[in-house]
Amino acid sequence: MTGDTTLREVIGRLGKAIDTLEGAVAARLEHEQDYGEAEAEVQRMNADRARLAQELDNSEARAERLEEANKEVSRRLVTAMETIRAVLDR
Repeated sequence: MTGDTTLREVIGRLGKAIDTLEGAVAARLEHEQDYGEAEAEVQRMNADRARLAQELDNSEARAERLEEANKEVSRRLVTAMETIRAVLDR
């Protein structure tokens, strides 16, 4: 019976080793799936960042145009007020 006992022990250890290996493989596959999801999220975040950077550039350009228009309107108002004063002073 020593041979049978040893064979059973070896088969039992082999079964435990296979279970451990299957658990490690499952954990690895789950880790890789999580990594893939994280990579996809990073790509989405990079796309959002690029879109937001473009929107910011557009907003800054618009703000500069509005500032220039504001300066032009202010200059014209000053000119108009000076003209009106000159007319009233005559």
